[in-house]
Amino acid sequence: MTESETYVSVTVRVPAKVNVQLSVGPARPDGYHDLANVFLAVGLYDEITVTPADTLRVTCAGPDAAQVPLDRGNLAARAAIALAERHGREPAVHIHIDKDIPVAGGMAGGSADGAGALLACDALWGTGASRDELLALCADLGSDVPFSLIGGAALGTGRGEKLTELAVTGTFHWVFAMAPRGLSTPAVFREFDRLGADADIPDPVASQAVLDALASGDPGALAVAVSNDLQPAALSLFPELADTLAAGRAAGALTALVSGSGPTTAFLAGDADSATVIASVLRASGTSASVRTAEGPVPGATVV
Repeated sequence: MTESETYVSVTVRVPAKVNVQLSVGPARPDGYHDLANVFLAVGLYDEITVTPADTLRVTCAGPDAAQVPLDRGNLAARAAIALAERHGREPAVHIHIDKDIPVAGGMAGGSADGAGALLACDALWGTGASRDELLALCADLGSDVPFSLIGGAALGTGRGEKLTELAVTGTFHWVFAMAPRGLSTPAVFREFDRLGADADIPDPVASQAVLDALASGDPGALAVAVSNDLQPAALSLFPELADTLAAGRAAGALTALVSGSGPTTAFLAGDADSATVIASVLRASGTSASVRTAEGPVPGATVV
């Protein structure tokens, strides 16, 4: 957006993600891990609204809103500060987050808020940032933030921030079971390191079977190919997730896995009707706090 400030406010809608492959390499000297991370954006959304203000302020409403930090450590606030500093201005903006992506759920809710705030502030302030500039700022904010900006499907390498967009045919139907509490991503990676302390962990590579399944739009092929190297660590820290995974499989899911670092669990369905049935059975099972259906891929951060 190149014109100067013409908006009273700007709202950006940003999707959640599920990892259909998350391969994790050994810990690097900087504490991060190299990844082969295949993201798929799915239709659960946060909406970020930015409005001019006297000073930077963050508010939040929606499920789990009480768990969202409202200080300058919030990724949305950090995004506004980063863009403002780059363009020599004050981050004087009120950021309001309408939250519908689970908090600390392994679906990149915080990253979505960072990407959404960055795009919204760019439009509000008329800074005219290029896509490459926005992606570089996203990468500085966090490993998953660049994907929240672009959406669709992509392979993330490095620590997940270096993206290659992927071709996808058709739509994949998912059911997500939200856990009654969150999991810290750093804690899950620490547990991954602990569990693999004596193992020879290979460098991560993208699964050709996953890429082919996405390109062909075949949910059966994708179900066989999905993987998440963080799942054992998430289950170690949150053993009850095994009951949720079992309930979804019993309900007819083609596959069941922990989404990213968890604790949200993801279930791939053969079609929309099957997803409705799986969601109903999961709700009745009492193994999760709430259950949602969503489709993917969907676009990334979008001004609405």
